Amino acid sequence: MNMKLVLPPDYIKQATELVKKAEKRIFLISMVIADHPATHALIAALEEAAKRGVTVTVTADIFTYGEVSGGFLPLKYYSPGVKEVNHMVKSLKAAGVKFLWLGRGRITLLNGRTHTKWCVVDNTCFVFGGVNMYQGGIAENTDYMFRLENNRLADRLGYEQNRIAKAERTSTNYPSVTYELEGNSVLIDGGIIAHSVIYRRALELAKEASHIVFVSQYCPTGKLARILKKKDVELYFNRPEQADTLNRILIRLSMLTSGLKTRYIKEPYLHAKFIIFTMEDGSRVAITGSHNFAFTGVLFGTREIALETADPAIIDQLESFYETYIKA
Repeated sequence: MNMKLVLPPDYIKQATELVKKAEKRIFLISMVIADHPATHALIAALEEAAKRGVTVTVTADIFTYGEVSGGFLPLKYYSPGVKEVNHMVKSLKAAGVKFLWLGRGRITLLNGRTHTKWCVVDNTCFVFGGVNMYQGGIAENTDYMFRLENNRLADRLGYEQNRIAKAERTSTNYPSVTYELEGNSVLIDGGIIAHSVIYRRALELAKEASHIVFVSQYCPTGKLARILKKKDVELYFNRPEQADTLNRILIRLSMLTSGLKTRYIKEPYLHAKFIIFTMEDGSRVAITGSHNFAFTGVLFGTREIALETADPAIIDQLESFYETYIKA
């Protein structure tokens, strides 16, 4: 499968240019979406596309409000950042964009968050990475997305985004699912509490692997952490001091309970999420996507997407990203 790893600035640039030429459909979903300097051109292009008759669907989690206000739920509704987000949404809707907030009915900070990220423009898909659509996500974090041209995947992502919207209207979630895509597996978590096909598959592969490269925003937790402690593993996640208050606490607690330490010593905030498993016979398998591989997300039922692949061309790109941006 022809997939190209793209860094956040390239992702936003390429997506913007495609949106300007879009003919049929645009689907954008991200946990955080805001009209910041790094994303402004894309937001403007989405409005223009809707005005010329392209079907534009944008979906974001209300966690956005916490990110742009410098805090967490309960939200600082009157902060300048929140006002800017509300203005963005009003402008998008006025242009004809179908915009939906997710998570308004959730009772806690972590419960039911939609952590999924993708952008579909006609048949071009940006997916299987962790990039959020705001200044930090584009200009500051170490992250990536994969770009591929695939009509079947584009159709499926559009279907999944509509499925998420339908589930949100009824305050429900749906069973996780795995389906085949050109010899690879697309893994989708539907948000049911304590049920994640992505985390479960990571457990299965970790048990069989002889060597593991783990990269995530967070320290692994739960059964995966216990498996990794017994394996030849290279662990890369953010140091507590790199994170904001809540994430700092989460990382410190995870390290304390798991006994795991990070090798990540670079300064940019690590937001990429992938695991490369090397098996006893030397073959490699990778999981890449939006899931942080922390059991907290599983326990609270976050919606996620990932790709499981044994394609050497894809795994080579992940290893190159690791060597360039992660490894000391």
